Amino acid sequence: MKHRIDVLHGINFDVLGRRPAAHYGGLTLEALEVRIKRYADELGLGVAFSQTNHEGEYCEALHNATGDGLILNPGAWTHYSWAIHDALELTGLPAVEVHLSAVDEREEWRRVSVIRDICVGTVQGKGPDGYRDALALLQERLER
Repeated sequence: MKHRIDVLHGINFDVLGRRPAAHYGGLTLEALEVRIKRYADELGLGVAFSQTNHEGEYCEALHNATGDGLILNPGAWTHYSWAIHDALELTGLPAVEVHLSAVDEREEWRRVSVIRDICVGTVQGKGPDGYRDALALLQERLER
């Protein structure tokens, strides 16, 4: 059976193409999702996408997750949202935290992640290709 991964994008991803290209690569959310879908197809995985600028909706998306695993890029919520941490924990699903930029090399506040301790891995600073790494990591985990 083909595993499905839920990919949850957080705050400001709807304006991704307008964010600084030096950090975020210049892709729109739609172009990023096309690339992630291609990566998933190459690995034989299914993907479903969601994006919201509302923290409560992000938590509800986690509550309602129906995939076999999760890829999360909560954006700035990564650094302080204990609500997202708790909602992720409730899923019981393996999750990978992804960041387009190398957050551990940026401002001090971006180096904090309140979800990292409950994720099976973190990928950062690889731009869109980081999603391929995250999908491969989840696939390996799910096939064990």
